[in-house]
Amino acid sequence: MTDRLAITGIEVFAHHGVFEHEKREGQTFVVDLTLGVDTRAAAASDDLKDTVDYGTVVGKVVAAVAADPVDLIETVGERICQVVLAEPLVEWVTVTLHKPHAPIEATFTDVALTMTRSRT
Repeated sequence: MTDRLAITGIEVFAHHGVFEHEKREGQTFVVDLTLGVDTRAAAASDDLKDTVDYGTVVGKVVAAVAADPVDLIETVGERICQVVLAEPLVEWVTVTLHKPHAPIEATFTDVALTMTRSRT
């Protein structure tokens, strides 16, 4: 059995994009995470060591998004998935990576890519 831990609206300023001006000027990306975690041991012990420290996870995700500019949000999304799955108690992760300032010549609200990855 797996519970769901959600962390939404993580804002990271980074320099990803296909166009040179995106890499030069940067923009804000927003990350939503849902982690599959069995929380029964933590609920019984009331001890942080028995669960996922979501503050630590957010710090690692921010560092992963801010690191090494790439062209595609697919690459950034996969990077986030791998960072989160490196946490021993995370069984699976769903990441939604938002690029609300994507260079699209039309009125739009958001560009968002959702990916789900698991250990198995």
